Amino acid sequence: NFRWIGGSDESGIWLREQAAKLGLQAWVRNSTDQLNNLQVQGPKSRDVLKQIIWTRPDQATLEELEWFRFSIARIGDECGIPILVSRTGYTGELGYEVFCHPKDAAQVWDAIWEAGKPYELTPMGLEALDMLRVEAGLIFAGYEFSDQTDPYEAGIGFTVPLKTKQDDFIGRDALVKRKADPQRVLVGLELNGDELASNGDCVNIGRHQVGEVTSAVRSPILRKNLALCRIAVEYSEIGTEVEVGKLDGKQKRLPAKVVPFPFYDPTKSRVRDVPLPE
Repeated sequence: NFRWIGGSDESGIWLREQAAKLGLQAWVRNSTDQLNNLQVQGPKSRDVLKQIIWTRPDQATLEELEWFRFSIARIGDECGIPILVSRTGYTGELGYEVFCHPKDAAQVWDAIWEAGKPYELTPMGLEALDMLRVEAGLIFAGYEFSDQTDPYEAGIGFTVPLKTKQDDFIGRDALVKRKADPQRVLVGLELNGDELASNGDCVNIGRHQVGEVTSAVRSPILRKNLALCRIAVEYSEIGTEVEVGKLDGKQKRLPAKVVPFPFYDPTKSRVRDVPLPE
């Protein structure tokens, strides 16, 4: 059995189509209505959860759980609510995701909330989550990636196993060509002033459009006006000055420049829980 957590329903539909096309004895079903998800993110997330999560001897404890791994667990003790806990998230911080059946969701929330009170645990909404994921350079379905982009354009080329996987897979030949001759790449932008860019805003050099904004946010922790941008590879060098078009893209321009990203914690030391140098 495999669990696929995707950014949109289209992925599951495509998998189901491929299974039928290849004549595989595989059952692909949507289990979204059978799983609720609660993220506990931040430097103290492990301290909060280790108070209330019990794991069997054959499962990794919360302290042992490595990045992108999961454990079958329970809330409280061996008789508690069954959950799956993974060391994953969408914030760029050390964090965990807790999955449970919808009928248990309220009790799981209450248990985590009580454990988090001494650590000043705070609920976080989608707008705050979007801010964190842009700061961390994490991509979002329909914005940084879609069925019109490839993994290299979306900034997730590391997920394509061209070197480590010798077996053929759908799209391999096309991806080999795209990697050898990229046309667009995802970059970070820092904008002058306070006006935010928006998804779909054109990015120009002079009269020519060279890219488009995919996501944007004003970062309170970095005190900067930031955006993610898909841009023609020849204009992706750090320090390249561009303009973000507002209104019709011509009447109003926001000066910006290409900067390194992720904007926040570029080495991913926080999410990997690596001690920072003195």
